[in-house]
Amino acid sequence: MCRLFGLSSAPRRTRATFWLLDAPDSLARQSHRDPDGTGLGYFAADGTPRTEKAPLAAYRDRAFAEDAREVESATFLAHVRFASTGGLEARNTHPFAQEGRLFAHNGVIEDLDALDDHLGADRAPVRGDTDSERFFALVTREIRAAGGDVTAGLTGAARWIAAHLPVYALNLILVTPGELWALRYPDTHELYVLDRPAGGRHGDRHLDHSGSEGRMRVHSRALAGRPCAVVASERMDDHRDWRALEPGELLHVAPGPRLTRRLALPDPPARPLTLDDLRPDAAASQRAA
Repeated sequence: MCRLFGLSSAPRRTRATFWLLDAPDSLARQSHRDPDGTGLGYFAADGTPRTEKAPLAAYRDRAFAEDAREVESATFLAHVRFASTGGLEARNTHPFAQEGRLFAHNGVIEDLDALDDHLGADRAPVRGDTDSERFFALVTREIRAAGGDVTAGLTGAARWIAAHLPVYALNLILVTPGELWALRYPDTHELYVLDRPAGGRHGDRHLDHSGSEGRMRVHSRALAGRPCAVVASERMDDHRDWRALEPGELLHVAPGPRLTRRLALPDPPARPLTLDDLRPDAAASQRAA
């Protein structure tokens, strides 16, 4: 299953080191469940979005994913991909960048021809083949229509898809240089948030989160002395304050960080999908490891 990870220490920039696919077991075992892409998104000091990503498949070079990437930003977005739509190419690897924002998605949306028709000319920013990047293009259009209101744009885009297209899951994280949004919809996959005080649970610790199966790890000494908010597909340590987002809940992390939550999609999808409805490759991408 794809893994999502987002972090905000805004307004202060934080230096963090990311490891993607740091699993200890052998390549022979990994080859049967290696992901199809790993990516890290962050922002330069001038607010320019940066992405470091590579399409990785079984038996292929994993050097990118195994290298520690130490970068500085106020917000971060990381993603480990198991392909459901689109080939194993960099253009299909999350996170995606549009109009100064970064976006990653975990789920499946079908009837992409209908989504393309709905996007029309606004499909132009889409460079790859994924449902996720098309979803992002719709989010971008709706944000523009809402006068730059990201919360309204995310809500409008997700509601349109939920009402008109077959949906398995729309879990997402979107970040700007100073803010983060996360949506869990519907109840298919979990998504967790941790409002972490400076020093974490014990008050004097650096941040050191590691996901199950060694898919992802992030370390930051700087966060021993400053607060942050973390969003992830799974609880990444034993901190007692991890909380699962409710189905349909949209989280916004403003500088501070200050967290607000609202039920953006109270109703289930009009055309819900189950694993049995998905193509074999799409179903495999959505099963937990």
